Amino acid sequence: MNGNQRRPTLRDVAARVGTTIPTVSKVLSGRSDVSDETRSAILAVVAELGYRLPAGRATAARGSGVPSVDLVISGIEGTWANRALIGVERAAVDAQFDLIVSVARHPDDGWLKRLLARPSQGAVLALVNASNDQLAALAAAAIPVVLLDPVTQPPDFVSSVGATNWDSGRAVAEHLIGLGHHELAIVAGRRDQLYSQARVDGFRSAAESAGANLPPDRIVHANWSRSDAREAGIELLESADPPTAIFACSDTMALGIYEAAREVGTAIPAGLSVVGFDDLPEGEWMIPQLTTVRQPIADMGAAAFRMLLRAPGRTGPAEREQLSTTLVIRESTGVPPASGTLSRAFSTDAGRGAE
Repeated sequence: MNGNQRRPTLRDVAARVGTTIPTVSKVLSGRSDVSDETRSAILAVVAELGYRLPAGRATAARGSGVPSVDLVISGIEGTWANRALIGVERAAVDAQFDLIVSVARHPDDGWLKRLLARPSQGAVLALVNASNDQLAALAAAAIPVVLLDPVTQPPDFVSSVGATNWDSGRAVAEHLIGLGHHELAIVAGRRDQLYSQARVDGFRSAAESAGANLPPDRIVHANWSRSDAREAGIELLESADPPTAIFACSDTMALGIYEAAREVGTAIPAGLSVVGFDDLPEGEWMIPQLTTVRQPIADMGAAAFRMLLRAPGRTGPAEREQLSTTLVIRESTGVPPASGTLSRAFSTDAGRGAE
């Protein structure tokens, strides 16, 4: 907006939607006594016009007392969520902030209503696929937001913290190619997720540079599911041209690949090398221990909180930060089997430690 442009007002939003100023105000303060249709229309117009609550009113709305921030997370199950919570919570305690944790259960956006209704100093959204309209509503209410591991490309006005997913995927491929593997496969997460696709793209870039064989039918999406990864692994290993190495884009899916290898009788790593992602504790319990990418999840959470504290005084574009990952080489990767041979001496105990 340039200096000659008038800032949009609540009256402008109400007029565009065809409703009243109090109704718009209710939506932007998290009230639930507005129809879903009207609420959606208001959020869309708020995003379109770029409405923002005036600075003085925003400060008054947040009130005084012990400041609080929100962590909104897509789910609390599993080690990833636990580490993210630890990182944000420690940073909040150090800064003497209270932390409020909410779960975003798609497609319900109750988390947004609760956040708008509270005098929050800001929110970290972890693996939450917030729409542009939802993010615009938070911006309109002067609630700063930082996306932790954004699911899709963030809009220009929203800051984010992630990991070097593209570089990680490339490092995995280079490790496997360095061991002599040329028949590669990827078991990825979801097609529509930024971090999943970045891991695939980085891996594919290194494979193409080295002339390794990674045909499209060896890039499969298992939606972060252990059981889906197991089914994908069986299909890959029983194909006419099976890979000698698989990059599973999460440790949970790597466990599914272990199960698939055991079921078809392929030894790890003698007949198949496997690499995971995240470096969850389960990776060290697996037999053989899993080679994986260590993602600094707690550090990412802490960085997101610190970025959130900088948001009120920041001018210019949103911040973007990517924390480095580390390839942790353990026992699940090795040289490929000799050409024309199969390695079927898979121990009956393999993978049992992770069950």
